[in-house]
Amino acid sequence: MAAAGNPLSSATTSTEPPVTATGTVTKPLNFSADSVPKRIVLSPDQRSYCLEALPAFKEKRCHSPGKIDSEFSALQYGYRCKYGYRYFKKEKKLIKRRIQEGDKRKSTDIEISINKKNRLKASEMKSRCSVALDSTNISKNRYTDVLPFDNSRVVLDPCKDYRPSARGYINASFVSISERVSRFIATQGPLPHTFEDFWEMIIQNRCPVIVMLTRLVDNYKVFNCLDNQMVKCGDYFQAEDGPRTFGNICVVTKCIKTSHTSLILRNLEVNYIELLCFPLSANILLVMPVSQSEEPPLHVIHIQYPEWPDHGVPEDTLAVREILNRTHDVPLSLGPIVVHCSAGIGRTGTYCTIHNTIQRILGGDMSALDIVNTVAIFRSQRIGMVQTMDQYLFCYDAIIDELEHLISDDNGEKTP
Repeated sequence: MAAAGNPLSSATTSTEPPVTATGTVTKPLNFSADSVPKRIVLSPDQRSYCLEALPAFKEKRCHSPGKIDSEFSALQYGYRCKYGYRYFKKEKKLIKRRIQEGDKRKSTDIEISINKKNRLKASEMKSRCSVALDSTNISKNRYTDVLPFDNSRVVLDPCKDYRPSARGYINASFVSISERVSRFIATQGPLPHTFEDFWEMIIQNRCPVIVMLTRLVDNYKVFNCLDNQMVKCGDYFQAEDGPRTFGNICVVTKCIKTSHTSLILRNLEVNYIELLCFPLSANILLVMPVSQSEEPPLHVIHIQYPEWPDHGVPEDTLAVREILNRTHDVPLSLGPIVVHCSAGIGRTGTYCTIHNTIQRILGGDMSALDIVNTVAIFRSQRIGMVQTMDQYLFCYDAIIDELEHLISDDNGEKTP
């Protein structure tokens, strides 16, 4: 296994535009780290779509909270089949009873503990997540109960992977509803021994954007008693002092900025490097980086939002909506947008729901008003997307705020 290091004194920046796997020449994605992101400019049709959608969301959020509660209950305690919902009300009553009896835990903590019980049974998980449970892959999962389904997992092509241990597995899932809006890869926060897998996924799928919705460490204690549960994500991206290598992949940080909403924005270049491998023994392989690949580097925008609490929601929707505005113009012809938190389901699912809903509304798809259906589809592609009621409500809040902004005076139009 190759160790991370700095084998190249300076990274070469190609002046040629990147070429996709199909041979199509594409321009690098424009990177903007300005304090104010580029505004979404509405066409007359898009404005009318927003005006149609906004009252529906506000009516439900402000005047029909029971409907939202029923929606999330259906997601948590049952499943949505083709012809409607099948409810499991026992657990919902259990939450209310525990709160009434003075359970000291927060309602979200009770939801999470019950939600874990409601996840896939062992037999179902074995049949639907068989690759993740394979003995060669199981150590690559951050959490034993958050595994990708076989039919929607990201499969890595080992053709450029020199490692004997490479098996094409990563805990990541393709998440999408329509080819007319952004596609996502929802994944866990990388572990130190999966950094190379993560960057292989980025290069192989030509992913232009990484949205990171977590800190590296949560609830850090000063006396250095660092529990494994507090480590939410490995440091797979910081390379301010020069090129950083992960096996045969080199990551160069070209620019770092912080926005007014505390987003940390990085402009990265990712590419393969040529390696020479020398077997020292049956179990030891000496790997030496030689030179940069002749292929043009992949330009990647890395957006980190460290202030989003685990299992919780931000105090306001500004930063999340800024991420949406910064990624809105990513061409659909490029690869999927990678989104991760720690497990890759709660905060990740919440952001994907907000982003997807706004894009579909702007495209005139009014089925996007059915948020519960969006989350249900995402959950069919990756387990547990949107974990708590607070996160589900936050989807409504962020969507309402963004629709109001799009048609407001601040966006160049007057609200009727």
